[in-house]
Amino acid sequence: VQLQASGGGLVQAGGSLRLSCAASGLTFSDHVMGWFRQAPGKEREFVATISWSGGSTYYADSVKGRFTISRDNAKNTVFLQMNSLRPEDTAVYYCAAKTPLAPILPDHEYTYWGQGTQVTVSS
Repeated sequence: VQLQASGGGLVQAGGSLRLSCAASGLTFSDHVMGWFRQAPGKEREFVATISWSGGSTYYADSVKGRFTISRDNAKNTVFLQMNSLRPEDTAVYYCAAKTPLAPILPDHEYTYWGQGTQVTVSS
């Protein structure tokens, strides 16, 4: 299984970025997908998760109303649209997949992890 995250970069506060995570080696539509982030010196934190079909989502309170998770099962890709970015959103962002047919929950119980993409928000 491979999860390849991309789309990170440097953006000013108030700006937007769209992260993508391309998955291979798995039946993508069987997996709940999630985004996490880790800032320097901090623990990895949950950002958002999406169900198999995309019909259900959960968000961390810190990103609710600003970030949107979505998926395209035909393209084996999950996205994270990030708007109104703040300096505190600066982190390495990781995508992850749960075990097949595991239910959607806002937790850290994920089996497969991508390599991360850096997001830096300047003030």
